[in-house]
Amino acid sequence: MLFSTMNKSNRFRMSSFKIFDLMFNQRNIHELTCRFAVVLILTCQCLADDGYEMDDFLKREYSLTKPYQGLGSSSSSYWDLMGNAMITTEHVRLTPDLQSRQGAVWSRVPCFLRDWELQVHFKIHGHGKKNLNGDGMALWYTKERMQTGPVFGNMNLFTGLGVFVDTYPNENKNHERVFPYVSGMVGNGTLAYEHDRDGQSTELGGCTALVRNIPHDTFLLIRYTKNRLTIQIDVDGTQKWQDCLDLPGVRLPRGYFFGASSVTGDLSDNHDLISMKLYQLTVERTQEEEEEEELTPSVDNFENLNKVEVQEEGMSGVQLFFTIVFSVIGIFVLGVVAVVMYGRWKENSRKRFY
Repeated sequence: MLFSTMNKSNRFRMSSFKIFDLMFNQRNIHELTCRFAVVLILTCQCLADDGYEMDDFLKREYSLTKPYQGLGSSSSSYWDLMGNAMITTEHVRLTPDLQSRQGAVWSRVPCFLRDWELQVHFKIHGHGKKNLNGDGMALWYTKERMQTGPVFGNMNLFTGLGVFVDTYPNENKNHERVFPYVSGMVGNGTLAYEHDRDGQSTELGGCTALVRNIPHDTFLLIRYTKNRLTIQIDVDGTQKWQDCLDLPGVRLPRGYFFGASSVTGDLSDNHDLISMKLYQLTVERTQEEEEEEELTPSVDNFENLNKVEVQEEGMSGVQLFFTIVFSVIGIFVLGVVAVVMYGRWKENSRKRFY
């Protein structure tokens, strides 16, 4: 009888313990669920920026990352190499630190995304001293691909978008711009990039970016969404994007190719492309915006963007010195001539008087 009563008591305790344990586990699960929901909301808020969200995955067919398996001559490759470009385990070297080299890498797959963001990890370094290096590199979203030419190793009169990391000033008259300099340009197939003027007459805007021979990673971001072009840089090692260009009214057709190119001349640098990562952006659009389709690259009010006034170059110190010296000599010579002529006039007057 006593044994039976003890068994019933033990069963009751065990049942109570199971119920308590179940309630405790459900509470933990509920807390974990709430915490996960909070983390998910915060993550979405971090990803959100001006009405767009970045997808959780890369568009790999438009991205170039280590170990660069999709790069080469095989039929399954997404990218092609050109010129002196070469693959290493750490980067794609567009040009080595040697004179008169040019190289490029181009996507094989045209991009039909309407809104996208391209993040580029790169490095420019060499043995040349400050301002004795060149020439720079460019990032492309263009109708043409696999072309060579004078614009950072690519053709001039291109159709699409070019973003230039220019490391050498060709126009010495412009003292306001500090190099290296990042700028953007939209070409329509007839607009020429003026190399001797560092593309000032056709640029959409830009910023100084001290990217050469620095000990930390350097990044560049190109975002195109709802006809707005944004360029940002991270070259200070702070892992924070800094604004470089933000321009509405930029119209780029779909179906163009991504690429990167570089060139060296009498001066040189290593131009290394570590990665190009393309993300599709999710943007809310109206029905009219969905049906809108650009056929030719253009920029609204482009003629008002670049009123570059070429100022006359002031005289240097040496030029000013010689100008003053020759002016004094000229005045002295004129004075001597005037005295001689006056003396002769007086002598002739005396002769006539006598």
